[in-house]
Amino acid sequence: MITIQVVPDRVSGHSEARQRVTDLAFMLFVPLPFVVAVLLVVLLVQMIRRSDGNDRNPFFLALVSVYALQSVVIGVRWGYDVLEVLPIQAVLAVVLATLAWLSFEGLRSERSLAQRPLLLLHLLPTFLVICLIAFWPAPISLFIILVFAGYGVALCRLAWAGPDALGSSRLDGVISSYRALQLTAFAVSSSAVADILISWDFVQSGGSHSGRIVAIGNVLAMLILGAAATVAGTSRPEEREEPAAEEGTSQVSPSAEDAEIAASLDSLMQARELYRDVDLNLNRLARRMNLPARQVSIAVNRVKAMSVSQYVNDYRVKEACRLLADTDLAVTGIMFDAGFQTKSNFNREFLRVTGMSPKAWRANALSPNKSGATIIRLAG
Repeated sequence: MITIQVVPDRVSGHSEARQRVTDLAFMLFVPLPFVVAVLLVVLLVQMIRRSDGNDRNPFFLALVSVYALQSVVIGVRWGYDVLEVLPIQAVLAVVLATLAWLSFEGLRSERSLAQRPLLLLHLLPTFLVICLIAFWPAPISLFIILVFAGYGVALCRLAWAGPDALGSSRLDGVISSYRALQLTAFAVSSSAVADILISWDFVQSGGSHSGRIVAIGNVLAMLILGAAATVAGTSRPEEREEPAAEEGTSQVSPSAEDAEIAASLDSLMQARELYRDVDLNLNRLARRMNLPARQVSIAVNRVKAMSVSQYVNDYRVKEACRLLADTDLAVTGIMFDAGFQTKSNFNREFLRVTGMSPKAWRANALSPNKSGATIIRLAG
């Protein structure tokens, strides 16, 4: 937490000055979790502004909102030693773990909440912790640890399946979603470990180190959020960050059926120009082919040696290159025409495929010393 240490004045006659310094130190006493809460509120406002009124996964907004509220509660608890907020902290902790899972699980399917009544079962952990607070507080810590461990394992399993598991995520932004999933899985799993350490500290020393553990945990949470924002906005291509295959499928030779699916997908992409749809995702692509999303993903992984998002974005980059060479359209307009929605994703994917920026590629393609544009790798 942020504070100022006041050294006692050994010179007489300065009691008034000492009092002013002491008052200033009190005013500047700001628990670090409050800073985290402010950053999360800023992130929440940005998320709301970017939504543009579109129907988005509501669990992500709820997750950031509850995370900000929990940071405030933690700051009150450990910054000012207010024990009365402990029940609220316990409930919010369980809600956070639940929302973390629901947020990313919602990226697997495009079904509405009304079509997924089983999601109501995820209210059970919150209901149980409230009952424990009211009637049997002793096992609350153990229960919270089990909740975080359970959802942490579930998130890790989802991340292990690769980016194509997020079938309803837009293909031009699925890598950012996948990296956020990996960070969230790490954070939730780490929270279970931190809770174990805090419980052990209370048993061994009456909680003398718990404040330090919580402070370090909040600093790490802030660093993770900063890393997530950096990763989501970066334009640097990192092909190996996106596993090309799901669950080891890259080591399996493509079957005749895989080759047929890949050929049909090539024909569909070229004839219908589906890549121009900025909201295109794996689930929609699979519905066009009347095939399960996983089957389409595996076929692309095996035949093309890339993920579905890379496959579609290769077509988008190919179209962007054509427009850059044949038209005078602005790069931003070409980005949208090719099917990209954000500049960061467009620049990242363009650099991955061509090895240069869109402006540099256009200058190279139009140079009188060049007989043609730079050769690029294409999905089809």
